[in-house]
Amino acid sequence: MNPDPTEGLFKMIEARRDELVDLTQTLIRFPTVNPPGEAYQPCAEFIGRRLKERGFAITYVHAAGTPGDSERHPRINVIARRETARRGPCVHFNSHIDVVQPGAGWTMDAFGGLVRDGKVFGRGACDMKGGLAASIVAVEALIDSGAELPGTLEISGTADEECGGFGGVHYLAERGWFCTPRVDHVIIPEPLNVDRVCLGHRGVWWAEIETHGRMAHGSMPFLGDCAVRHMHAVMDRLEHDLYPKLAARRTDMPVVPSGARHSTLNINSIHGGESEAAGFPAPCVPDSCRLVIDRRFLIEENIDSVKGEVRELLEGLVREREGFTYDLRDLFEVLPTMADRNGPVARSTAAAVGRVLGRKAEFICSPGTYDQKHIDRIGKLHDCIAYGPGILELAHQPDEYVLIEDMVNSAKVMAMAARSLLFGTA
Repeated sequence: MNPDPTEGLFKMIEARRDELVDLTQTLIRFPTVNPPGEAYQPCAEFIGRRLKERGFAITYVHAAGTPGDSERHPRINVIARRETARRGPCVHFNSHIDVVQPGAGWTMDAFGGLVRDGKVFGRGACDMKGGLAASIVAVEALIDSGAELPGTLEISGTADEECGGFGGVHYLAERGWFCTPRVDHVIIPEPLNVDRVCLGHRGVWWAEIETHGRMAHGSMPFLGDCAVRHMHAVMDRLEHDLYPKLAARRTDMPVVPSGARHSTLNINSIHGGESEAAGFPAPCVPDSCRLVIDRRFLIEENIDSVKGEVRELLEGLVREREGFTYDLRDLFEVLPTMADRNGPVARSTAAAVGRVLGRKAEFICSPGTYDQKHIDRIGKLHDCIAYGPGILELAHQPDEYVLIEDMVNSAKVMAMAARSLLFGTA
């Protein structure tokens, strides 16, 4: 009987456990904090040097002119491509290299890469340098397995996902890096739990509402018109009219956690009135108040309707409230996306989860967006899912960590899935 090539692949990954941990630690020690976008170039070049030694052609793409790009903080992306002599599909693993600010509450060095109790700690350990390291080790093991692979393997480390991806996957997708026939299948190792295959995400609309007033002396507010009071009327209308409607809507998308299967609206921030000076308030009636909203919507909802119901609420106040005027400004929008759970990349990844973990994979969708939005919407490449190590709830938390066992298992899953996709057996 012929030996099972997958078992040999798994043993090779197990033997590289310490190497996987070391790689994760090294990646964490690049403090790629975004904003502003620190250490992108050295981190990208480290990835490039490693993969060049394994026969990958390396391309660095500077997303010049994108938000936040500057001489001090260049938006640098790395794409590593290894083509074989045999025709076949291209399987691409995409990970973002940026991380959020460490914030307060850490009990250790946020960029130290501490290993303790079977975990690697550090900002980005979970989201998503553990996933990047696992994908690199998975692909390297697949190359070293001795199989005569068809097709092409790609790995990318991209910028700015934490701030919308405009200097990363968005920029690359606009320039053809993520589209067929150049790429056929994409796995994004986001931290969505090691036994889950993430098919997509809800939509998002960020917008700013500004109410207007008229400035006057604070001792004679009757001579002015308070923009903050007008904004209070907006918030009251959101509370009593819109929030109940959103809570009543529920999607058939398998979004986790269950609360995110409803439409949601978060008030991100509110700004009104004159700035305080030396700790004292300005004695003025505020003539402007701004509210930033974060509306997450379902695949069953239409973006025009999502915007329209907010505008309708505001127009109702124009009719009903004396002196009420407003501006509504779009800040950012992404449509919901969901890959086919019976498509090649979802099917092969789910089968690998079953083989490695001995239990059936759970198909989910993410409550928030990630770079699949650009690959799907701009690149028109729909065979794209997220799968990787890391516990979703730990992302952006102090003392963030990734379980070493999860990284090893996810590397096995990614290697097996990539092999199936390359050989067309998915």
